[in-house]
Amino acid sequence: MPRPAIDLPPAATVRALADGEGRLAVRVTPGARSQGVEISDGQLLVKTRAKPQDGAANEAVIGLVAKALGCAASRVILLRGATSREKVLRIDL
Repeated sequence: MPRPAIDLPPAATVRALADGEGRLAVRVTPGARSQGVEISDGQLLVKTRAKPQDGAANEAVIGLVAKALGCAASRVILLRGATSREKVLRIDL
């Protein structure tokens, strides 16, 4: 049985959450039952199935945010929060 498609917010809405320097605050839920990106209270929430081991969850978060933005994962860089649920990403668009 295939996994359901990931529900993503519009790319323009995600870009609007970034500050003038392209920094985006993200709240992460690793090891979630389902993957997804949503906006709640002006913050981007990312749920990923990847476990927080050896950076797997960080890579999954970068991939999901890049997919939500419609850009390559190489354009999304983790600035802060490698071991935290609260992360700051930089978006190069």
